[in-house]
Amino acid sequence: MPPRVLECSIAMEATVADMHSLGDGSVVACEVDVRRVHVHESVRMAGHPNRIDPDRWRPLIMSFQRFYGLTGQIHPSRLSTIDEEWYRD
Repeated sequence: MPPRVLECSIAMEATVADMHSLGDGSVVACEVDVRRVHVHESVRMAGHPNRIDPDRWRPLIMSFQRFYGLTGQIHPSRLSTIDEEWYRD
């Protein structure tokens, strides 16, 4: 089983099916086949083992080096403390 992020209550395992160059080739879109979905019990819908309860799931989203949930920024990211120029080509 591949490693997963503890804070993510839902995770997907996938394999790359195809890669598509966009524009001048500097951007690539990856087409994947989802092989397995891992769902923590705390976000499953009662009485439905294969459904997610949207009132219990609080997704964690990283946007511009910061973590957000459904209500705004959740907590700081260590990534946001690194100067963006250090990891650019």
